[in-house]
Amino acid sequence: MDNTLPGFSLRKSFGKSLLYSLPMILITFVFISGGRPDFSDPLSAIASLATFMLVNVLYFLMHYTGKTDRFRAVLFIIFALSLSFTLISNMVETRNSMSFSQADILECKIPFCHLVIPMMIIPAAFTKSIIFPGTILGSFAGIASMVVLWLVATLVLGRGFCSWGCFYGGWDDGFSRLRKKPLLKKINDIWKWMPFAVLLMVSLTAALSLVPTYCDWICPFKAVTEFEEVTSVESAVKAGVFISLFAGLVVVLPVMTRKRTQCSFLCPLGAINTLSNKITPFTVKIDKASCTECFKCVAACPLFALNQEGIKSGKVSVFCSKCGKCLDVCPNNAIHYGIKGVPSGTMKKFSRNLILFVSFLFMAVFASGSIIITVRGLLDLIF
Repeated sequence: MDNTLPGFSLRKSFGKSLLYSLPMILITFVFISGGRPDFSDPLSAIASLATFMLVNVLYFLMHYTGKTDRFRAVLFIIFALSLSFTLISNMVETRNSMSFSQADILECKIPFCHLVIPMMIIPAAFTKSIIFPGTILGSFAGIASMVVLWLVATLVLGRGFCSWGCFYGGWDDGFSRLRKKPLLKKINDIWKWMPFAVLLMVSLTAALSLVPTYCDWICPFKAVTEFEEVTSVESAVKAGVFISLFAGLVVVLPVMTRKRTQCSFLCPLGAINTLSNKITPFTVKIDKASCTECFKCVAACPLFALNQEGIKSGKVSVFCSKCGKCLDVCPNNAIHYGIKGVPSGTMKKFSRNLILFVSFLFMAVFASGSIIITVRGLLDLIF
């Protein structure tokens, strides 16, 4: 037991925080530099150094302050912005446009997106075909590498992928933080089941049409990545749907509710990740001995994973993305990261250190490449 004593804190001293950060520093150094720092291109070297410093300062601060979400969110949001920049710059470089043509589809030049995965399963099982116009191996955002990354992250983190790995989640996460208080305070959390309906619909329609229908007609993030060239009434309607859903679910509702509404109410991959919370070894637990039932965690949760009944019974639902926001607002550290099989209220510090390391390392490695490219691009504009 390491939690119930008065004055229990997740904060660490400067020296201990630095010590806990050393493995992250070493691994990210090797990953970002390849083990051999290259100073032949000064701007690329500056971009790599800036990314390395950003990642490791944020990780250090998680240990030093005992806060998780406030520093996770910084990297998560930067990741989302930089990934869109990287995708757009890659598409402009390869085909001189953010839009794609039928020729690009036929030549399999579309970067793969992990949101396609739910729609690939049935066609792949029954027709042995992949219904996405991208390359299996090699190239930018190949299908195989993206599927493997998602699968590993989902098995380890469960829905934690939605707060530590998804390069779209940072968009509505960012907009949900623009106001200190929500304008819409009461939302029926029955809407959190909507992604399962979307998952069923797009899986069946994709299986019948052999077309990734979510990407083709619904995905809000087409507005900030790539989209079909507008050459007909149909493609114009699609563009209108993408822009409207992005404006409504990614911008307006998150600002008004302080919730991640796109992730909560629409994303079909989020539904699969929610189910994977059943098998991941990591979780969030409630120490009933320390909980005063102030319900600050319920108000803070961006994904409707907590409610008053659950807190009273000491249960966190499978909708939890392990973002750490509830941990940061709990005045008694009663809600905490945990490992399945370990009783609530025990091994709080060990569990947090382990989960932080695994989760943050995945995000740092996954995000670093696009952040470096973005910083390099900004430096090119300046110099």
